[in-house]
Amino acid sequence: MAESRPDHLTLRHRALAVGFALAMLGLTWRLVSIQIIDHQEYAEIATAMHLGPGTASIAAPRGAILDATGFPLATSVDTWDVYIDTYLWKETTKAQQAAGELAPSLGMNQRAVFALGTAQQQGDLIVRRQLPYDLGVQLRQRDLWGVRLLPSSRRIYPERDLGGPVIGYVGLDGKGLWGAEADFESILSGKPGLLASERDGLGRPISFGGRTETAPIPGGEVQLTIDRFIQGIAERRLTEAVEQYHATSGSILVMDPNTGAVLAMASAPSVGPATVNLNDPKLADRVRDRVITDLYEPGSVFKTLTTAIAIDSGKVTPESTYVDTGRVVVGTYPITNWDFSANGRTTVRQYLQKSLNTGSVWLAQSVGAKDFYRYLNAFGLREQTHIGLAGEAEGLMRLPSDPNWYPVDLATNSYGQGLAVTPLQMLTAVNVFANGGRLMRPYVVSRIVTGEQVRTFQPVEVRRPVSAQTANTVGALMHDVVDNVELHGAQTKGYEVAGKTGTTLVSIPTGYDLDSTIASFAGFIPYQHPRVSVLVKIDQPTGGLNLGGQVAAPVFAKVAADVMHYYGIAPAIPVTPVGAAQAAAR
Repeated sequence: MAESRPDHLTLRHRALAVGFALAMLGLTWRLVSIQIIDHQEYAEIATAMHLGPGTASIAAPRGAILDATGFPLATSVDTWDVYIDTYLWKETTKAQQAAGELAPSLGMNQRAVFALGTAQQQGDLIVRRQLPYDLGVQLRQRDLWGVRLLPSSRRIYPERDLGGPVIGYVGLDGKGLWGAEADFESILSGKPGLLASERDGLGRPISFGGRTETAPIPGGEVQLTIDRFIQGIAERRLTEAVEQYHATSGSILVMDPNTGAVLAMASAPSVGPATVNLNDPKLADRVRDRVITDLYEPGSVFKTLTTAIAIDSGKVTPESTYVDTGRVVVGTYPITNWDFSANGRTTVRQYLQKSLNTGSVWLAQSVGAKDFYRYLNAFGLREQTHIGLAGEAEGLMRLPSDPNWYPVDLATNSYGQGLAVTPLQMLTAVNVFANGGRLMRPYVVSRIVTGEQVRTFQPVEVRRPVSAQTANTVGALMHDVVDNVELHGAQTKGYEVAGKTGTTLVSIPTGYDLDSTIASFAGFIPYQHPRVSVLVKIDQPTGGLNLGGQVAAPVFAKVAADVMHYYGIAPAIPVTPVGAAQAAAR
């Protein structure tokens, strides 16, 4: 009698059934993933396998960079990239004929072109990039065997080397290397297109195969606040100053103090996009935008902030006095005036005109460390300005809460030493005295235009570090510093000027180089209704003149006069200098 079979599943049967069910579930999920979830990805892979060597990218037209007036500082012209289909050129008779017609357009001989196109490889070979547009049109019309032209473009800079560190440069790969070209790469570059024809596994064209062409999406347009005329003025005057005073480097910044718009940023040494040498070992130093990257001790320009803090705190007025003995001791550190003078009873107005270090120490100590640094934070000196450009540095400053801060730091900081800022930070703070007490965020882009939208950037008020009354009072004191000091270098014939000089020793690892200075001047013009503010910084001038009043102030006067002429602002009644016995050189 046969053994009866069990009417229920054994453990082995159950395991097999579960395994089969899981396998089917996994297979189903994989099919759903390939055909539905990741369909687009796999479709592109399949297309690429079919198109293979026949696929070519079509560069997108790069967007223009414009100046404040709408004039192009960087733009692109249409060109062609020339390809040879090496598979088709295996037909040597036709290839030789095509090489003979193609060679003159490429500036090559027929033999060289033929050898290039018949080398051992498959697919398209690029033989010339950026062929002039008219020449490419003529070649396309001749329809040469195995020769294909794809649209491309070449970057040009209509103002040649103007604004090199600001505008930047586009490399051989079509991407920005520095400046606005790099900072706004995602906007300017656009999206490349695609031109493809189906090929078999050996790279041969498939008869009646598909041909796909996707048009590129042009890049967006970036308009800067930089005015090419004012940029030219700043660069020309900076070059003159660096040569005249045998300086190592320098920078000039011009802004609209009412809005924060940057009108010019000049750096020296520099490099321009029309003559750049990418193999220059000093290229990194030359393309650096020193206005936003270089930290320096601002020296006596900083006294304008110290004065504003003391006035806004209610500690002094312009006519408050102290007795200047020419020397003050903080802890064990003696501090003297820059010229070692002792001036007796001195008003706040006189201290600023004569640029007395002892006066700054008196004001800072009257305010106290806590409030002094609270105000400096309000002026934005310990943070980036958020101008939107790469490489911007933050200010450096010790605070009373830091373990390595000492009371002497308060004293030296009051006259702009022992701390560091960028030229952009310093002029942005000084602008507060030109616009009624508003700290405006500096900006260098006014508009961005893409295929989807137009973005316009408006002035942004960050905060009010001091009251409008204080700002106006300090502005008046700065006016006295220039126009009421006899023979001051920043005086600009026909216009009233407000400003302050600065001179500081160059920092070195062991302290300061006593034979090397940074000369600077920051101010605005016209005093009553400021149109522009200017900061001039000349690094390590030599040849006998090395103070801010001797070196930087005269450069300011030249820049200011040029800009007033460009704006068509008529001179006011000339201001006759009166007052102090000597120019404030420091």
